[in-house]
Amino acid sequence: MINGQILKQAVISGANNISNQKNSINDLNIFPVPDGDTGTNMSMTVNAAVAALEDFDGTCAGDAAGITASAMLRGARGNSGVITSLIFRGFAQGLKDIEEVDGKNLAAALGIGVDAAYKAVMKPTEGTILTVARMAYEAGIEAAKYDRDVVSVWQTIVDKANEALAITPQLLPVLKKAGVVDAGGKGLCVIFEGMLSVIKNGIMIEADDDTAPATVSTFESAAAEFDDDIRFTYCTEFIVGRNAEIETEIGELRSYLESIGDCVVVVNDDEIIKVHVHTEQPGNALSKGLEFGQLLTVKVENMKEQHKNVKSTKKKAEKEKFVPAEPENDFGFVAVAAGNGLKDLFKDLGCDNVVSGGQSMNPSTDDIYEAIMATPAKNVLVLPNNKNIILAAEQTIPMVKDRNVIIVPTRTIPQGMTAMLNFDSEISAESNAQLMTDALASVGTGLVTFAARSSEFGGKKIKEGDIIALENGKLTITEKSTVKALVKLAKNMVSRDTSFITLIYGEDVTEEEAEKAYEELREKFGSKTDITLVKGDQPVYYFILSVE
Repeated sequence: MINGQILKQAVISGANNISNQKNSINDLNIFPVPDGDTGTNMSMTVNAAVAALEDFDGTCAGDAAGITASAMLRGARGNSGVITSLIFRGFAQGLKDIEEVDGKNLAAALGIGVDAAYKAVMKPTEGTILTVARMAYEAGIEAAKYDRDVVSVWQTIVDKANEALAITPQLLPVLKKAGVVDAGGKGLCVIFEGMLSVIKNGIMIEADDDTAPATVSTFESAAAEFDDDIRFTYCTEFIVGRNAEIETEIGELRSYLESIGDCVVVVNDDEIIKVHVHTEQPGNALSKGLEFGQLLTVKVENMKEQHKNVKSTKKKAEKEKFVPAEPENDFGFVAVAAGNGLKDLFKDLGCDNVVSGGQSMNPSTDDIYEAIMATPAKNVLVLPNNKNIILAAEQTIPMVKDRNVIIVPTRTIPQGMTAMLNFDSEISAESNAQLMTDALASVGTGLVTFAARSSEFGGKKIKEGDIIALENGKLTITEKSTVKALVKLAKNMVSRDTSFITLIYGEDVTEEEAEKAYEELREKFGSKTDITLVKGDQPVYYFILSVE
């Protein structure tokens, strides 16, 4: 039998176990694109419960399960994270008000969660986390018929979950082709194994120190620490190609720099002198360096301005926190997007609030809930703009009591744009949702990114770092140049019926590269189509191509 404290420890152990292994789970991504985030999403989902359980000191297993489920629901991220939260919601329902639970209680509660997870997915697919959870539950129920011992039953559940995981490639051909097991299923096995360590041996798996998520950037942290300690304005760095004929002692350079600034570093060898100094007189520092030879590289940065920008960015982020609003208007919109350019784009299209997130950074159910509650409308239409966010968005519907929430199942940024352009303020919210959903079929989405790992997919050998392109979610092109990949992608997607092309460029693309890509598209398709260039600032994807 296990009580509330043991269940609490088991959940924490499971959370630590997946935190420790999240990167290897992320690497199980089917495509070699830099968006494998299943392990991260599941880790963040379960760790939401760890924070909530911190102050729980009761003994009722049902209470511990209830706290766990509530926190995980609000912290759920990505499809696998949502499914995991539903499984633990089943625990809460099945264990409600039960002080101590045995193996039969646990297996039955798991079954409630599995049933809820299958119902939550519009088209359940076998060979995924669903299969792993279902087969584990079925084995647990069978084992409990003969022995209700909690250790025996949970051991059976863990063993069967791993057996189910091993056959996921046989059930889902795309996994077999990629040579991996299902990432969500693996994550669930890891969580269950972490729980077993406590249930069976009384040992909590500890979190590795290097798995703790960073909360503040290095520079931001340093800037905050030395808020009032920036004595000199300019960080000056340069390298001098040393003139062998000059006999001046290097100590003279160091002494001079110390007289005009601080944080002086002078490193020299027979060929170069590398200098770092904080000063109000960068020109004087460079002039002194010229006495020793030619300047090879120079970098001068205004540290006070950098610090001011960091503080401004922090203040702006604080201002962007969602503030609850009364539902006064008839319609309102919430979109999910990553990148300042895309956020501005969706606001220009009429969205009241934009939740930061997208591929590799799925927002939680609670993030979306807060944006909905900050939207001053009786009917709020939500555009997830990513297939891995739809399920998390759907969990907000029963959470919102004072306004009607409708999820428009947009799977890509271009689909979200098209949905907004098809909104009609003269018809009902439900009719709009159908109209916007129907319009999604008319838009194609192309993505240009890079291979996060070497692999072989669809007969193509892909090296880590190669430029790859996806056409409506299918990997079709490998190239060495982002622009070449984009042009090939456009040729595949554009037809005689195409009227509009929107090219959205990301944070790692310069304006010059974007203009070059735009001009190439205009040269090939501009006579028949309307082509628009948008600065999206999105991560992960160099280019997002919308074709209508």
